[in-house]
Amino acid sequence: MLFRSVEIVALPKESVLWEAYTPGDFIDGYRIKAPYAPRQAAEVAMHFQPWVRALLGFRNAIMRPFGLKGARAGGDTIAIFPVVQETETELVLGFDDKHLDFRISILSRNGYVHCATWVHRHNWLGRAYLIIVMPVHILLSKQMMARVSRHARSDLALPPA
Repeated sequence: MLFRSVEIVALPKESVLWEAYTPGDFIDGYRIKAPYAPRQAAEVAMHFQPWVRALLGFRNAIMRPFGLKGARAGGDTIAIFPVVQETETELVLGFDDKHLDFRISILSRNGYVHCATWVHRHNWLGRAYLIIVMPVHILLSKQMMARVSRHARSDLALPPA
């Protein structure tokens, strides 16, 4: 099975994403066994393949006429996502836009790395957008976490220097 190392779990309650959550918001959760700090896990997870980068560029081109900001680089970012908050145990990425606000949490706890996405939709465009991208979101989330799991297993297999 392609994503057997990835568990679907609730995001731990200590995540700052729960502070923003209101009924009706979307929030998911995945975890893998890995000894990484949040930033290290995020950097491995978001080392996107060329087809994902192309898909994000296509998304930005389609959404631009609607006046949406879209993903961007610059400043303190991981891949294309701005860092919103960072502690020893959690890294939060994301931004607010006209149609929706979203955050990605990478949380390290008890030898596990958790990843969750929170989305607050503002209008019909946000609701439609989330419905359209959901299958790709699920695939990419699992793929990102599986990448971190593989990376951790290969790191653990290396002999000490």
